[in-house]
Amino acid sequence: MASTALPTVGIAGIGLYIPEQVVTGTEIAARTGLPEFVVRDKMGIQQVHVAGPEDTITAMSARAAERALADAGLSPADLDLIIYHGSEYKDHIVWSAASKIQHDLGATNAYAFEMYALCAGAPIAIQAARNMMRLDRRLENVLLVSASRENDLIDFSNMRTRFMFNFGAGAGALIFRRGQEHNQVLESAVRTDGSLADTVVMTPAEDGVALLPGEMGTLHGRLDVHNAEYMAARLGEVSLARFVEVITEAVTESGCSMSDLRFLGITHMKRSFYQEILSAVGLTPEQSVYLEHYGHIQSVDQALALSLGLQQGKIQPGDLIVLAGAGTGYTWSASAIRWG
Repeated sequence: MASTALPTVGIAGIGLYIPEQVVTGTEIAARTGLPEFVVRDKMGIQQVHVAGPEDTITAMSARAAERALADAGLSPADLDLIIYHGSEYKDHIVWSAASKIQHDLGATNAYAFEMYALCAGAPIAIQAARNMMRLDRRLENVLLVSASRENDLIDFSNMRTRFMFNFGAGAGALIFRRGQEHNQVLESAVRTDGSLADTVVMTPAEDGVALLPGEMGTLHGRLDVHNAEYMAARLGEVSLARFVEVITEAVTESGCSMSDLRFLGITHMKRSFYQEILSAVGLTPEQSVYLEHYGHIQSVDQALALSLGLQQGKIQPGDLIVLAGAGTGYTWSASAIRWG
């Protein structure tokens, strides 16, 4: 009798594209009027990378994807599916970035589509890709790719959006391979609090002028916060608990215990809350990477943290790791991976 066990899915390649130009925490402090120690120490922004005119969402995604393919030893023709899970602030509005990425890569054997969960998108895309690949034998090699340059959309004079002053630009990509035993993708967990759905929104530019450097698209406006008092109070009530819930569930659903967890790759956030989350799940800063030299690059953060964790020797063969994020809306997500 044929085995009914589902195949494993593993991470075969990682790729990043980070623009060279930076804006320092000192410069952000000068632009916002905030004390420099608040920006650098409390908000945890040493610098962020910013995109140039040529760094469209699809151009950055394609560069990251090429590097992930090289890391996996694959060609674009080897891909069966491309999932774009990055920013909706992209080359054009009401438009598929995934199709453009497929074309730019020359991945003519792959179909392509988009998923969107803002800054919680990476673990959700990981979960979706892994489950699709386990059930569909035609999906041998799948690319997950994300990019963001949402720092373009921040008005540094608007203190309601100060928690978004850490936004940076870049792209990240992961290659998943069906049947691969090492770097095995395990289980995921997600929570949503829809009472926060209308708090962070795009508002029209008052003068009607497009606010996209490098003429990247036709969208007008800036990100803003509605009902900021409610948002702050509600997140203060639930955010730590939700992070702990999704991280714990991803671990336990993978057949492990929290004492097995060795590394957390998580969205950039203010330093004190980052440290609070680490403590709550039983980790130290040496078991994670704080993205203070990159800022928050939407759903790129997880691939970036994974890559940096490997470079810095914080992830060893056999380690149980979790990639986690949270996005306005408000959704928290986490995925467990057995590295090596």
